[in-house]
Amino acid sequence: MLQHKDSRSFRRTARGILCLLGMLTMMAWALPVGIPHAAALVEVTELLAHPDHYDHQVVTVSGRVSSFQLATNRDGHPAFGFLLQDTAGTVKVVGLGKADVREGDYVVVEGIFSRLRQAGRAIVYNEIKATSVQSMARMNPDLVG
Repeated sequence: MLQHKDSRSFRRTARGILCLLGMLTMMAWALPVGIPHAAALVEVTELLAHPDHYDHQVVTVSGRVSSFQLATNRDGHPAFGFLLQDTAGTVKVVGLGKADVREGDYVVVEGIFSRLRQAGRAIVYNEIKATSVQSMARMNPDLVG
């Protein structure tokens, strides 16, 4: 479980996320019809409680990066993976390219959620294939305490 040393910092982060969501919602209304826009923010807990509902859907989640790893795919292109933790759950995030985040960063991830995926002989549960990973500190340093 994610522990916060300073509850004021966590509340400031939560308020910042809510402000960011408000701005994203306002920007979404300004987009012309027919252009896809960001999915509403979903809590990791909600993904884990109802994985069938979100399976193969675009989701946007936020949380803290842990177990960050760089890799290369079969074609030799850069890739990454990490665990995304919020106050009540953890989901795996993978993606292609380079992610400009570090261990411990608070991020917003947008991508396709899969409740399960066959990876060779293994089955991977509750994974997001990221299309976007943004550090909240780099979006607006005042959002993260």
